[in-house]
Amino acid sequence: MKRRLGCMVLAILMAASLTAGCGSSPAQTGGNAGSEAPEQGTGKDTAQSEGTQEQVTINFQTWNPGEGAAIDEVIAAFEEKYSNIKVNHVYMPYTDHVEKLKIDLASGEGADVFGMQTGATIKEFRDFEMDLTPYAENFWGSDWQSQYMDFCMDLLNEDGHYYGLPLGLTYAGFTWADVNMLKEYGLEIPGSYDDLKECARVLRENGQYPLTIGAKDAWINIDTWMSMANDINSEKLYSAIEGKTPFTDPDLVESFRIWQSCFTEGIFQDGALGVGVYNDTSDLFEKEGSIPMIQNGSWAAGFYVSGDPDQDKVFNSEGADHDIFLIDWNNDGKICPVTASVDVCLCMNKNTKNADAAWTFIDFMLHEGQDILINHYFSYCPSRKDLDLKVQGMNQDGLDNLAYILEQAENNLGGYREMAYADLKQIISDQLTVLALGEATPEEAAATIEAASQTQSR
Repeated sequence: MKRRLGCMVLAILMAASLTAGCGSSPAQTGGNAGSEAPEQGTGKDTAQSEGTQEQVTINFQTWNPGEGAAIDEVIAAFEEKYSNIKVNHVYMPYTDHVEKLKIDLASGEGADVFGMQTGATIKEFRDFEMDLTPYAENFWGSDWQSQYMDFCMDLLNEDGHYYGLPLGLTYAGFTWADVNMLKEYGLEIPGSYDDLKECARVLRENGQYPLTIGAKDAWINIDTWMSMANDINSEKLYSAIEGKTPFTDPDLVESFRIWQSCFTEGIFQDGALGVGVYNDTSDLFEKEGSIPMIQNGSWAAGFYVSGDPDQDKVFNSEGADHDIFLIDWNNDGKICPVTASVDVCLCMNKNTKNADAAWTFIDFMLHEGQDILINHYFSYCPSRKDLDLKVQGMNQDGLDNLAYILEQAENNLGGYREMAYADLKQIISDQLTVLALGEATPEEAAATIEAASQTQSR
């Protein structure tokens, strides 16, 4: 797994030497448009959606990309190219997005195109997702998978069928810090758990937040715990997820102990379980510049080029200095590995009445759209091998942090960020909350998770 992921990121780093420009999808450069049409859709070349055909409106619902300049620019570019297709972008926070999809899709309605997480969630919605493989083969050719990172294709492959296609990659397990704020208290970037504990103590004594986490959101809790477990023993972590190693193994119990100690030792802020990441803790760090450290991932490098005036003031003002870094959670002298995932994949509603227009939009999003989202706003790392990674307008501090992200992704990968088993993921999330509340010991939480793991279908 590590070798595959390492090759994937090496391809990203080599992409700058490629000559492919914006929007160079196979469908637009010949592809396989003349082949027999797939059963689903008309099979006409995407380009035939341009021109004076009947006006069509498609609904695109997702939590990611969110509202704002990035998706607005993408949709404007799409509607300029395909004047007969209008896109109604419906943004919803992740939990609301999933719940609305369940209701709408079950009733035979729902968005024509929707964003989905890989792993457990995309499988949960399988009955409502169009198999996109015939479209990809028809428009991009039989070797279409080769344009994407191998990791993406491995993660989304369902016995040779693809029900979602990757819009971008992310890497998790990182911590972000305002270097200047730490210096105000005589502190440096903490390298280990012990360093972090001392840093939190000094910050608290000065009336400041310690390391901030939006622990109301299950995903950041799982990201952070997985970084701890990866730091101790990556092989055992992923073996346990697959049901081959018990969660009661001492190394995994230790990961739960470290997670719990971040609450009992005051490393995470008080009341962490009551606040989410976005519009709560993240605003304090990225818009107000009022807290020194936060748990967040590679995508946070987009703060440098978001165009948001508050973020611009925090990250691009003269002398601003922020670092992304990794913690040595178990004090063994080695920082934790990062984890990788397809951040969002695009799916088509199986019951859409506008399949060709929906596919045209997916095709655009994966090519010209991905170029805009990454090189104008750095919403993700590339999922395509041919994307020329040149983020516009990023200052030197941002470029240094981007280089660190790619270096760690190439040389320090623990494995996948996502897990494919919904019930197991939920019980782990629940027990992380129980541990944070002090309502169970690490051994008790591990035993509860292991009992659920033994009944998990795999």
